[in-house]
Amino acid sequence: MSLNYIILRNLRKNIKNYYLYVFALIFGVALYFSFVTLQYDPSMGELKGTVKGGAAIGASSVLLVAIVAIFLLYANTIFIKRRSREIGLFQLIGLTKGRIFKLLSAENLILYFGSMIIGIGVGFAMSRLILMILFKILAIDAVAKLRFSPEALQQTIIVFAAVYLLIMLMNYTFIKRQSILSLFKATSTTQERIKKMPLWEIVFGLLGLAFIASGYYLSTLLFSGKINSMNGLMTSMILILGLVIVGTYLFYKGSVSFVFNAIRKSKKGYLSINEVLSLSSIMFRMKSNALLLTIITTVSALAIGLLSLSYISYYSAEANAKDSSPNDFGFTRVEAKEKFVQALDAAQIKYKEIHMQPVEMEVDAAKIMEKDSKDTVLSTSVVSDSTVEGVDVKPGEARIMGYNSAMDTLFKLNETGEIGLKTLKGTIEQKLIGISKESIVPYYYGGGAGIFVVDETVYQELVKSLNPKLQKAKEKADYYGIELANRSQIEKANQIFTNQSPEYPSFSQYDFEVKQRNNMGVIMFIVGFLGLTFLVTSGCILYFKQMDEGEEEKGGYTILRKLGFTQGDLLRGIQFKQLFNFGIPLVVGLSHSYFAVKSGWFFFGTEMLTPTILVMLLYTALYSIFGFLSVLYYKRVIRESL
Repeated sequence: MSLNYIILRNLRKNIKNYYLYVFALIFGVALYFSFVTLQYDPSMGELKGTVKGGAAIGASSVLLVAIVAIFLLYANTIFIKRRSREIGLFQLIGLTKGRIFKLLSAENLILYFGSMIIGIGVGFAMSRLILMILFKILAIDAVAKLRFSPEALQQTIIVFAAVYLLIMLMNYTFIKRQSILSLFKATSTTQERIKKMPLWEIVFGLLGLAFIASGYYLSTLLFSGKINSMNGLMTSMILILGLVIVGTYLFYKGSVSFVFNAIRKSKKGYLSINEVLSLSSIMFRMKSNALLLTIITTVSALAIGLLSLSYISYYSAEANAKDSSPNDFGFTRVEAKEKFVQALDAAQIKYKEIHMQPVEMEVDAAKIMEKDSKDTVLSTSVVSDSTVEGVDVKPGEARIMGYNSAMDTLFKLNETGEIGLKTLKGTIEQKLIGISKESIVPYYYGGGAGIFVVDETVYQELVKSLNPKLQKAKEKADYYGIELANRSQIEKANQIFTNQSPEYPSFSQYDFEVKQRNNMGVIMFIVGFLGLTFLVTSGCILYFKQMDEGEEEKGGYTILRKLGFTQGDLLRGIQFKQLFNFGIPLVVGLSHSYFAVKSGWFFFGTEMLTPTILVMLLYTALYSIFGFLSVLYYKRVIRESL
């Protein structure tokens, strides 16, 4: 038997057993090559005005290759240990460690670079599709062309060749350090098995649940107004992060075993075949993988959370644009407004003008604020109800308009109560009759803290006794809003606005919406593909761990089959096992991401549940594929066990 024959035979065997590894490698190379191709694509110039598209894609490609490299190195450690007996046999028949290393290097060279070539081809084909997806998200009207980039090819080859060298170094170190005896024991000592649950594990289990619960509780207080100082916020964030990560590790180290052990004891030892194959197996195996599962859960939660927040912002772009500029266009200088409306008249675009005169004022809001609020004086603007369409307040009454979600969370106000408008002649008492999130002037005037609307007679009284220092400090002016009669002409009108380039402060609602969609669209695109890469690689790692467990448990399945249990009996137990193996990290990751998003989503948009649920459902569906593949693998193991 020649060495070449051994290489080819092992290569066929490896492809059969590690097809998912080959797929993940092809997928990683394809995604990296297509990302780098985007970086060098001339059409990325279309992203001017957003976060810098090419630079963002380039930075994400570094993170992408880091994720893929860590996965490949970790997967290689699993494979080299699984082949330890084979390496030991090679040494027994007289092959030196150097010859064995060359044999493994030749196999890896063919498998690795063969997959890389296929991945580059797939990436080239995918590059146009990915560019089309990006243009669709950003609503860019441009043709996505298929373009081969020599720079991207060179960069991909260099990066993945470096990863291959690291893998070879890892293999060389492993072979060099292992004795023949240790090679035959490598796979038999990887899992810890114990008969009785020690006290320290029970304590760890309870601490893990307590730490996670404490982290969740603190996250609900983060922006509730109970933590007022910046130092307090930073300390709380660090504490939440530490509690959740440590709690997750202790959860896998002890909580899972503690809970499953309690279930087993409640049954007084009478376990069904399904429970034997699922609960009992997971009790003793999950804690040995606690660190790996903690990393997977934490990064999954981070990916889901970031994607949810970016999608919330993208999803809320239209609502945020209306908060920033409630009218189609807005101006603070009458000259800029007159120039713009003349251009609209020339283009035969019909419109309606809105004129308001916000005045700056300090408002004593002590009686409508929560008791623990330190600063009870609001610096905001006041307008007359005669200039606000659809709003009518009586003398002595006031209404707050444009009080956004973030301010409502940070500074909770009661919807009714007494307020005081401070003037040079004294304080004018008013009765608050309601709070609305609907904006009537741009964010520039109220900063999200809301605008007070009062009766015209009260407004005129305020104008006569304004604090001139406050007006000068704010440098606010009259507000002129332009509302188009026909929204289908918004792009044409916005082009006029862009061509005139009016000095700030001048506002375009359409510009706000487009810029937010573009900026968050690029971020969502990048986070989505990085999250997809991590999902595939982490799913593969869990799948490989199940392959190891399946091979170790094959003897047990043989005994159970001989005792009369059918393939269906064993497979139902395996399905429960995979539900826990893949479901527990998924549920914990989704839970972490939900509380992370819930603590600060209001800074990103106006709607939380719909974008977050959509992201979580998509992630769950893709993640479940690996659990299904694991069941299919176990089905083959059970079939071959007898």
